[in-house]
Amino acid sequence: MTLDHQMPGIGLIGCGDISKSHLGAYKRLGLPVRALCNRTLSKARERAVEFFPDAHTCSDHHELLALPEVEVVDITTHPPERIGLVADALRAGKHVLSQKPFVLDLQEGERLIALAKEHEVLLAVNQNGRWAPHLAGIRESVHAGQVGSLESVDVSIDWDHSWTVGTAFDHTPNLVLFDFGMHWFDFVACLLDGREVSEVTATTGRTPDQASPQPMLAEVTMTGPDLHVHLRFNGDCASDPLDRTVVTGSEGTLVSEGPDLKTQRLILQRGDVRSELPLQGDWFTTGFEGTIIELLRAIREGDTPSHSAGNNLRSLELAFAACASAESGSSVHPGDIRAI
Repeated sequence: MTLDHQMPGIGLIGCGDISKSHLGAYKRLGLPVRALCNRTLSKARERAVEFFPDAHTCSDHHELLALPEVEVVDITTHPPERIGLVADALRAGKHVLSQKPFVLDLQEGERLIALAKEHEVLLAVNQNGRWAPHLAGIRESVHAGQVGSLESVDVSIDWDHSWTVGTAFDHTPNLVLFDFGMHWFDFVACLLDGREVSEVTATTGRTPDQASPQPMLAEVTMTGPDLHVHLRFNGDCASDPLDRTVVTGSEGTLVSEGPDLKTQRLILQRGDVRSELPLQGDWFTTGFEGTIIELLRAIREGDTPSHSAGNNLRSLELAFAACASAESGSSVHPGDIRAI
């Protein structure tokens, strides 16, 4: 998509730490951010000074929504308070980009999707992992048929997630599965492209020395007709991190590997032919740029964005099933668990 000077104005609600990645992407792209809102006004002003000095700042989201120059609203708050903010923005006739995870209740998600349709605006979810170079490369290769019929997905991640200690994430049940792991449930849902998942089984655990009150270990298995998916997360790896993804099909295999989410090599193996697929960008630049560019493209072309809220419900079904399985010790069928 070519950006031009006719881009709709953007307003952002929620100026916490993650807003830096959003605003950094918008500044790099030259997008017009017109307003910033945070309950603590000083935080909105701080972000404005850092990224968009001319942006209007306020502490009441209704004030931001009343601005005619704001046509797209990016809402970065945590899920419980985000529901009402999204609903208010949709009623105000604004297109919305919601931070992930989208909702904690599928019925709430369906209600918001219906509200967006009623007001003829778009509602998308900031699943920025879709535009992380290695995950996007794998997805596009699979959809292009480069590995044939998808048979298995294996993800193994060891990384340091200790930055969550002392934050609101200390009180997030199934933190590794539902917060960070949400990107990989979404990744799997995109790869499957509608194929059935019959059962989801998950477990969580703790490392001996972890600082987080939430389990830092998680493992998930998903099965369906001629399909096997395995996800393994270790969020308490202080040294020698490794992120490895293997996707196997009837005609080839994709392997992505690197020390973190930013540095990856993606290899395609088809028979005796081995080739490296080029990757550009990284998770926290390309990822956040991709979500807003795709939404703006859909607004301009009158289309449905690929990361629409409706599209994201399948990802939530997988995540909800995994969290329920980890708590119950039993396999769960996706869609049976409607809220978390």
